[in-house]
Amino acid sequence: MDIKKLILASHGTPGARAAEDAALELCMESGASVHQLYIVPDFWKGMMGDDWLNNAVTQARFGKYVENQLARDAAEEISRFAEKAKESHIPCSDEIRLGKPAPCLITVCEKGGYDLAVIGSPRPKGTPGLRSRMDPELLSRNLSIRLVTVPYPQP
Repeated sequence: MDIKKLILASHGTPGARAAEDAALELCMESGASVHQLYIVPDFWKGMMGDDWLNNAVTQARFGKYVENQLARDAAEEISRFAEKAKESHIPCSDEIRLGKPAPCLITVCEKGGYDLAVIGSPRPKGTPGLRSRMDPELLSRNLSIRLVTVPYPQP
């Protein structure tokens, strides 16, 4: 497999971290660079807490708080992965998108000239966390590059 440029969709969950490890291993084997795509799921868009906040000023403040927290979370994850790539001497870039995970990955892949996309598998049933998963059917119909889905790590 000739890989020069790999894209990794990752957001720090255990499944995404398994995908990170696999992506870094592939990069070390092939000499490829890695581009981390961090997707903020669009269900956060417009989060204002208007069902329990009682005025527009308080709603706007809460919305700004949520937005800032999401930005901090994204920056921490990107920084953490970039450090792992640096330790392995792998060229790394990153990007943050807001939207549905699969369409975001498809859009970025269309413009980036990537050879391979790496994602984690869905979280097993009963495992806590947000369900912002990739749509595998949409990816299989629309992704123009090879896709590796890394199995969820065993406990």
